[in-house]
Amino acid sequence: MRVMVIGKANEGAAKDAVPTVEAFAAMDKFTEELAQAGVLVAGAGLKNDAQAKRIIIDGDKRMIVDGPFAETRELVAGFQIWEVKDMDEAVAWLKRYPNPMPGRAEIELRPFYEAADLAEYVTPEELATPRSGERGKLGVA
Repeated sequence: MRVMVIGKANEGAAKDAVPTVEAFAAMDKFTEELAQAGVLVAGAGLKNDAQAKRIIIDGDKRMIVDGPFAETRELVAGFQIWEVKDMDEAVAWLKRYPNPMPGRAEIELRPFYEAADLAEYVTPEELATPRSGERGKLGVA
């Protein structure tokens, strides 16, 4: 099963604070362990919200909102995609996750929709057809 590990921004990350050398080294070491174990599929840190945009979709209308945004507790600071056998394995890895920033950190773990989850929306033939390109590598939806 694939899961997304979502690192939430804390006040420091939202203000463009950078991790300490020690925190960066710990995260780098942990990421290497994930890669060596065949768990890591992808991952990246995100720049602060001052450089971000939000798109609000309301029916056929689109509104663009420039960052920074008022609420930092809902911002994503980074993500990883892991391939694990089940949520228990993902939680076991997550318990070893280093704190990348000073202070309190919050990490969210969410499973992806997999082919079996979409069976009522997609024909068996469509599910059996391999996808090409990035879409084929990262997901079914």
